[in-house]
Amino acid sequence: MKRANRKIIISCAITGSTHTPSMSEYLPLTPEQIARQSIEAAEAGAAIIHLHARNPEDGRPTPDPAVYRQFVPVIAAATDAVVNITTGGSTRMTLAERLAYPLQAGPEMCSLNMGSMNFSIHGVASRITEWRYDWEKPYLEGMEDQVFRNTFKDIRHILEELGAKGTRFEFECYDVGHLYNLAYFAEQGLVKPPFFIQSIFGVLGGLGPDPENLTLMRMTADRLLGRENYQFSVLGAGRHQIPFVTLGALMGGNVRVGLEDSIYIGKGIQAKSSAEQVRKIRRILEELSLEIATPAEAREMLQLKGPRSVKF
Repeated sequence: MKRANRKIIISCAITGSTHTPSMSEYLPLTPEQIARQSIEAAEAGAAIIHLHARNPEDGRPTPDPAVYRQFVPVIAAATDAVVNITTGGSTRMTLAERLAYPLQAGPEMCSLNMGSMNFSIHGVASRITEWRYDWEKPYLEGMEDQVFRNTFKDIRHILEELGAKGTRFEFECYDVGHLYNLAYFAEQGLVKPPFFIQSIFGVLGGLGPDPENLTLMRMTADRLLGRENYQFSVLGAGRHQIPFVTLGALMGGNVRVGLEDSIYIGKGIQAKSSAEQVRKIRRILEELSLEIATPAEAREMLQLKGPRSVKF
């Protein structure tokens, strides 16, 4: 289905739970750093801000609602961007821990991983010689023997509990089977269009960053869900970030950037903030005569409940 005057939603993932402090001095760890980088990303053009929390003492991923409350209200007060809270957390967290803050806050949007998978960057550990914190090396190496659990029962629980609060989802799909899982839950009546599909490429354990895979995911989503029923977005991990999301935009998709997905802004050059990546992809898209969606336009495109209906 051809969309006239299509606007592109830029999502920005600020810190995540995969990269560790020793990998980049610019990775935001404290509530103040996460809030500042989020506000800067929104000012640069991100309509959606995707958030994880970190222990401010050592940068370790945390599900603690008390930590989230130190930065989420600050972001919501300073910008009109859509605040998107993770339900993925990290592979070390239980489902109850992952949902602790989202269930309290009832955000407009949460991320939702659409299947269990191997998810790892354990090979990075061998390339780091100096560690800021003792937890980092075993955390990265341990990914080799971790499964990111997202069973059908887990997904159903998240959809039912957060769906009752009016929360909609960024459906994170790392492989073709995840699209089939989404279609299954749509058939069950647990999710309704418009679906926001975040198609992810370049993570070990998921689809590789090959253009053919992007085409496959797009065609499969069209067949299972109908193009008129979803918004497609593209995430390229690591060095694939900018070229792959640009390709995705040219194929009719939205884009996601941020230090959660890549700590680089160019070959061998670390990004100093997520906002730097937002500015770069925005410039590229606008030079291609593509228009950027405002937060209000993103809310309309995704049929979100609005910022007045959250409990930040």
